[in-house]
Amino acid sequence: MRRGLAGLAPGELVLAACSGGPDSLALAAALAHEAPRLRLRAGGVTVDHGLQPGSAQRARAVARQLAGLGLDPVAMVRATVSGGAGQGGPEAAARTARYQAFDEVADATGASVILLGHSRDDQAETVLLRLARGSGSRSLAGMPARRGRYRRPLLGVGRATMRAACEVLGLSPWDDPHNVDPAFTRVRVRHQVLPALEAALGPGVAEALARTAGQLRSDAEALDEIAARCAPGIRGTDGSWRADLLAAEPAAIRSRLLRSAAIGAGCPPGALTARHIEALDALVTHWHGQRWADLPGGIRGTRRYGKLIFTATSENAGPDEAEVMVGRE
Repeated sequence: MRRGLAGLAPGELVLAACSGGPDSLALAAALAHEAPRLRLRAGGVTVDHGLQPGSAQRARAVARQLAGLGLDPVAMVRATVSGGAGQGGPEAAARTARYQAFDEVADATGASVILLGHSRDDQAETVLLRLARGSGSRSLAGMPARRGRYRRPLLGVGRATMRAACEVLGLSPWDDPHNVDPAFTRVRVRHQVLPALEAALGPGVAEALARTAGQLRSDAEALDEIAARCAPGIRGTDGSWRADLLAAEPAAIRSRLLRSAAIGAGCPPGALTARHIEALDALVTHWHGQRWADLPGGIRGTRRYGKLIFTATSENAGPDEAEVMVGRE
């Protein structure tokens, strides 16, 4: 936790995001212990997703636990979760609503940083999930320890250690029944896939996956930075992209530019797969008159007059009126 709080100035407010589970409760306790020693203000936030009976009462109980640890301010917020295929299912919809709630609380309280209690086991699960989705090298990079105002100081700590910390501190974590519901993809990875891998390959699979993610993240971030520097010279002011300049870039840079272009056009990041990027790449590097590449979120990539453009499709429009230009500046 001390390393995770490095670089903050005395007096800054840090919030621990806490569901009441063992991971986030251990996170909140560690923040409550370390923040005063670094002359930081420490608060907490818990989100009621409204997806289970009694969720509001549970959120209030978590808020009381956070206050009991000495965190102040403590915010309890209700998030509105909306599903939809374009959002990647109920797990992704809940995550989107949760982060929106976190951001709103941070803005309202003036918090500089929000801490998340993701563990080494969460990192391993994320790597497997993204590999299954065909996300390429990004999948191996896993979750970053820091991104914007969010920090994950406990990514190197195992889930069992966090539960043991709660026991030692006399804390009573809440075990979310969703965490054992096989209807959720992550739960199946946690309770079926990882144990099967450990049975076949031996213990330590989760640690190895998390370690690999950490080793490759710096490489992925360096490539992202190079792609970001290339983008202005390739992207037109109307949101189109020059196909010849894209084709001239190395594949590792081009794939990042195409992904960034698709997201900028409105594609949900979590729904984009390697197959979508490959379809866009074919419009650039293997052009033989193909019409378009359909992408998540109702977005379509099309090559016209040597440029790659992105359009939003409308189900209600006629066949000749089904596209409008997106990404204009």
